[in-house]
Amino acid sequence: MKRIFPKSYAIRVQRLRVPFGFVLAIIFLFLASPELWSLLAGLPFAAAGLALRTWAAGHLRKDVSLVCSGPYAWTRNPLYLGTFLIALGCAVAAAQPVIVAAVFALFFLIYVPVMEQEQEHLGNIFPAYADYAARVPLLLPRPPKVRSSLKYSGHLWRRNKEWKAWYGFLAVEVFLLVQVLLSSGR
Repeated sequence: MKRIFPKSYAIRVQRLRVPFGFVLAIIFLFLASPELWSLLAGLPFAAAGLALRTWAAGHLRKDVSLVCSGPYAWTRNPLYLGTFLIALGCAVAAAQPVIVAAVFALFFLIYVPVMEQEQEHLGNIFPAYADYAARVPLLLPRPPKVRSSLKYSGHLWRRNKEWKAWYGFLAVEVFLLVQVLLSSGR
């Protein structure tokens, strides 16, 4: 894949993506002004993202084997796509267009270079990665031409600590719901 971002930028961003996420979360907390309609509008995006991350984490054998089963047959980066959908759902729920714009911008500026970096890493450790990358899109899913017989594993989901995404999502939703309830009582 031809790089969009220089490798040095990708390496720096890869290390800073979690702190950037915390900065976005703080901005989110200060700017959010949810309403019931916005919570309901954002929920399908976030729920789809959580479901996708759950499905992906139940197949992921990080750096052990090239995962081509489950959502990895549809997209090479289902965890990042799920993260984007969760963030988009929360941004829509916050009812602030600037937060939605920030999610798109930060995803492009942070996760695209990270995906480029990870693609290089996977190509170095798995000889079959180039063939896989030629068949499966980087991010936007496409139905697979070949199905895998590998099944979802709850053990892998737990080992990959995907429960953290659920707790984080629930915390955000409770925060937004409390804001809606407090503002409707005025």
